[in-house]
Amino acid sequence: MAGRLEVCDLGTDVDYAAAAALQDVCHAGRRAGTRHDTLLLLEHAPVYTLGRSAKPDHIRWDADALRAAGIACVTTTRGGDVTYHGPGQLVGYPILHLAQRGMGVLDYIQAVEESLIRALAACGLAQAGRDARNRGVWVGNDKIAAIGIRVSHQVTAHGFALNVNTRLADYAGIVPCGLADAGVTSLARSLGRAVDMAIVKQQVVAAFGVVFGYDEVVLAPAPTRPPQGPP
Repeated sequence: MAGRLEVCDLGTDVDYAAAAALQDVCHAGRRAGTRHDTLLLLEHAPVYTLGRSAKPDHIRWDADALRAAGIACVTTTRGGDVTYHGPGQLVGYPILHLAQRGMGVLDYIQAVEESLIRALAACGLAQAGRDARNRGVWVGNDKIAAIGIRVSHQVTAHGFALNVNTRLADYAGIVPCGLADAGVTSLARSLGRAVDMAIVKQQVVAAFGVVFGYDEVVLAPAPTRPPQGPP
C-alpha cells in the first residue's frame, strides 16, 4: 500500500510528558488530515509507565527507592501493564491512520512486531520472535521489545520500546509487563557487545517502511505547535 511516512528523531533524555504532548499534536493532525503518518523515535529519561491494565503492586520499589534510582513513575493511556523506559532503549511512537492503511488493530500490532523482528535480524539477532503469552518481541523467555498502544478515531498512539543498550538493572523495580515468570533482555546482552543506536534506528525505519508498505519514508522535524485545521 502506498503512502508517506515521516520519521522524527527526538533524540535522547526526552521527558515522558513532553513526548506525550508531541504525540497529541501528531495525533490531532493525523485525524484532521493535516499530517502524514508519523513515527517518533526517541530515548526517554528513566521512567516507569503504567498502562490501563497495570496493577499498583507491579511497582516493586517505594517512593524513596524510586527517588534514589532517579526513575519517575507515570500513569498512561496506553494498553498493557507496567514497563520501563530509559537511556539505551529505542522508543517508537507510530501515529498512523489504520483505516487508510486498510488495517485492523491486531494487524497493526503484528506488523509492529514483524518490523522489530526484521530489524533485529538485520542487526545480527536472528533468534527474536513472538511468544503466545504476551505481545511484543522475545528472545527465548526474555522480552526484548514491549508494545503498548492506544487507538482513537482510527489513529494510533504510543507504540514500542526496544531494548538496545538498556540498563537492565532498572527493571528490578517492576514486574515487567506483569509477567513474574519471564525476564527481559537487550540487543547488547544478546550479542555480547554494545550496539550503535544509529544503526538500529536505520534498520527499524527500513523494516517499518517495508512491512507497512510505504512508498516514501522521509526524515522530518518534530511539530512544535498544534496543526491548524481547514477553515
